[in-house]
Amino acid sequence: MLFSSQRGPGGAHGLASSETRAPLGYAVAALSKLAQSDLLDRTGLRKQTEQLVFTATRGGFRTAAAAGRAFARRGSKGPGVRPTTPSAGGVFDLTPTEDEQMLVDVVSEFAQEVLRPAAAAADDACAAPEGALRSSVEIGLPILGVPESLGGLGDERSAVAGTLVTEALARGDMGLAVATLAPGAVATALSLWGTDEQQQTYLPAFTGDDVATAALALAEPTVLFDAMSPATTAVRSGDGYRLTGVKSAVVRGAEAELFVVGAQLEGKPALFVVPSSAAGIEIEADPSMGVRAAGLTRLSLTDTPAELLGDTDGTAYADCVRLSRLAWCALAVGTGQAVLDYVSDYVKTREAFGEPVAHRQSVAFMVADIAIELQAMRLVTWKAASRAAQGKEFAREVALARKLCADKGMKIGLDGVQLLGGHGFVKEHPVERWYRDLRAVGLMEGAVLV
Repeated sequence: MLFSSQRGPGGAHGLASSETRAPLGYAVAALSKLAQSDLLDRTGLRKQTEQLVFTATRGGFRTAAAAGRAFARRGSKGPGVRPTTPSAGGVFDLTPTEDEQMLVDVVSEFAQEVLRPAAAAADDACAAPEGALRSSVEIGLPILGVPESLGGLGDERSAVAGTLVTEALARGDMGLAVATLAPGAVATALSLWGTDEQQQTYLPAFTGDDVATAALALAEPTVLFDAMSPATTAVRSGDGYRLTGVKSAVVRGAEAELFVVGAQLEGKPALFVVPSSAAGIEIEADPSMGVRAAGLTRLSLTDTPAELLGDTDGTAYADCVRLSRLAWCALAVGTGQAVLDYVSDYVKTREAFGEPVAHRQSVAFMVADIAIELQAMRLVTWKAASRAAQGKEFAREVALARKLCADKGMKIGLDGVQLLGGHGFVKEHPVERWYRDLRAVGLMEGAVLV
């Protein structure tokens, strides 16, 4: 066994208990080997010459959804397997466990070696390189929130591990992080709220080598959109449901084979599973100011057949929105850290009037403010993740985290651009892209989930 059975200092929220430590240990060992292999060179990511899926910036597109794979019905209609909640240790400690830290170390290397070099080209093309997506599958991102018994990494709820991984990915690039995390969001939703039949039918598509492209679609292109009150409607139709409406900011929608869609059902919001092969689906390019590498699209549904995921009283839907917002907070923290790292080096090496600009008090104070605000964002996000992993009420903590990360994250991006002066305005430096990405934190709903 790679790890001892003792829990780390963050025992209240560890990714895996001693009973499930071995599978996760072997997974982390495999990730470590991957990071040290020549895969990164063989995929050609460092040359950034991968053929891109589509170029929405050159006129956009409008098309029917991808044909996708056939999902054969399996299992019973009874309750599915649910991740267990770790026991609380009674001590307030947000230190990652040994397992979580090792996983984060591997993902951090992936973000720096694969995502960061590919980010500028992916942002220009509004699509993620195929090689980066394949590599994300190899390090297990789609199955992080799936129980071991269903082919995932561990049986405990993984909100903390998911938050740490999401933050680490965003230090490479937020847009590519969203693109690589999108299939895992759907797999996690199926693990948390799916019936036995839904889990047996859909989850195998996420646990093999040929992972299905999937998207969590909650946002809508309406004025003053309220995530808790979607305009998309669902009506009962025989044993199933029919959806009508439009969803926006759908990640990699042109190639998605499965969607989890939020809709209003008899006055309550609910989640629905929609294969891309269902009738009445149309996809349209929806390029945005930021998070462009995620390949955002608009999903139009017209009397589209769907099946309910979770309950009809809005509980599962509300948890989904909150866990998604938590993931966006983690993305803000990771991107904010990238800004801090970059500007800290820049102001120490950029000279004006015969000395580094970091010697100017106003510059030093601005960098210090970024560090302070970033740490506050990180701690409130980790606390919300810890409560979610333990199955405690976490709505208040998520609301605080989202408010703080949306406001301070955007300020960090703005200050980063300001600290670079004229260089902050040009694409030679990545800070302008990070500023655009950080503006999405207070606007985006869905897409990612922890």
